[in-house]
Amino acid sequence: MSSLPLRRRPLDILLIAFYSISVLYGLLFSLPEALGVPVSADSPWPPLRLLYAWAVSEEPTHLLQPLPIFLRSATAIDGLAHSPFLVVLIFALIAGKNWIRLWAILFAGSSITNMYYYFMHTLLGEHPPPNTAYYLAFNLPWLLMPMLLAWRMWKPHPFAPHPD
Repeated sequence: MSSLPLRRRPLDILLIAFYSISVLYGLLFSLPEALGVPVSADSPWPPLRLLYAWAVSEEPTHLLQPLPIFLRSATAIDGLAHSPFLVVLIFALIAGKNWIRLWAILFAGSSITNMYYYFMHTLLGEHPPPNTAYYLAFNLPWLLMPMLLAWRMWKPHPFAPHPD
């Protein structure tokens, strides 16, 4: 079955753009943090030095050493499992490959679950963000975009041309 050209799939373009950023974030921030590289002003990993100012003002849990297990787990899942998968997802979205459908739905479930625990521990934990609205504005996309992806992949042939 043929697929619509990417230029006629604006939702896929949005997903590709978002998940391209997510891959970079996962590899530059989540993976090193999961491996124990500290978020600090003098971190040996430059991207985590940049994250330090955000952590001080918005997510102080990232400053704890060692990281709480929920945060270490969330960053490990993001950096070690989700980021590599997202490279495959991006390829499949660009190429319109139907074989990604089940994997995308499984990823969406994993990602939504991961973000649920991340939000619950962050918002209800010992070090909640001081500005919840600001925190959610920057973090909710990582909950909402997997929902959008699952919805997008729900049809048996998500890339097929629509009947006229």
